[in-house]
Amino acid sequence: MTPTVAQKRARFAELHKGPGCFVIPNPWDVGSTIYLGSLGFKALATTSAGMAFAAGRPDNGVTLAYALRHIGEIVASTSLPVNADFEAAFAATPDEVHENSRLCIGMGIAGFSVEDYTGDPKAPFYGFAESVDRIRAARAAIDASGERVLLTARSETIWAGHPDGLQEALRRLAAFAEAGADVLFAPGLKTPDSVAEVVRVAGPLPVNVVVGAPGFTFRQLEDLGVRRISTGAGLARAAWGGFIRAAEQIAAEGRFDAFADGASSARLNELFRSHAIEDETPAVTSR
Repeated sequence: MTPTVAQKRARFAELHKGPGCFVIPNPWDVGSTIYLGSLGFKALATTSAGMAFAAGRPDNGVTLAYALRHIGEIVASTSLPVNADFEAAFAATPDEVHENSRLCIGMGIAGFSVEDYTGDPKAPFYGFAESVDRIRAARAAIDASGERVLLTARSETIWAGHPDGLQEALRRLAAFAEAGADVLFAPGLKTPDSVAEVVRVAGPLPVNVVVGAPGFTFRQLEDLGVRRISTGAGLARAAWGGFIRAAEQIAAEGRFDAFADGASSARLNELFRSHAIEDETPAVTSR
């Protein structure tokens, strides 16, 4: 039987209690969602960049309406809990964060993230106090819903080049924890020491780390006390890499050799045919 939204949310919350670590890969469309679900992963997460690239837009370049529709499609296509990469909640003020978080919760997600990146190169980060207020607003939206939805608070200060990088991230994450975050996340961690610092600041809260290439291994991050590992746009970029190489070979050389590395049509047909047979429930199941 297809689990209800409430069951997905309960399962997601349990995953974060440990012990150990789990991988939450990031599909970018319905097909990649179905495939990842066939591999035994326990939860999935959307990727803002992967979503945007598929729409022919840069990261942070889609509208709230588009993002909500995309999140809803991903949730509806899998029996696994889904965490939404909700960027900066598509909101300029805490009140807007509250309202947009309410809309995101309504998509049936098991968790979502809110970050402190503005998208403005001239002023890339919300101020410290404002960033904390925005996390409080997202927390209030969850509490008002009465649902068990996990809030991931993200500080982008390392990833987006804040001059104080890690130290500012640590300061913000500590404040986000007090403001009601359930999971802490600072993209851009590159060394074991920096990961250990985030885990230390998080205390009892689970920490998410996004992996790159080259990057950490699962065992390294688990040993450092990380609870959740995401892939961000990594899988989407890997798919784009294969597509670009094949297309550029055709355009530049008139050759089609790269097709030999493509996925089997028979395998994909079997996978998606099986999913279609199993999926006879409405898009989002109520409690």
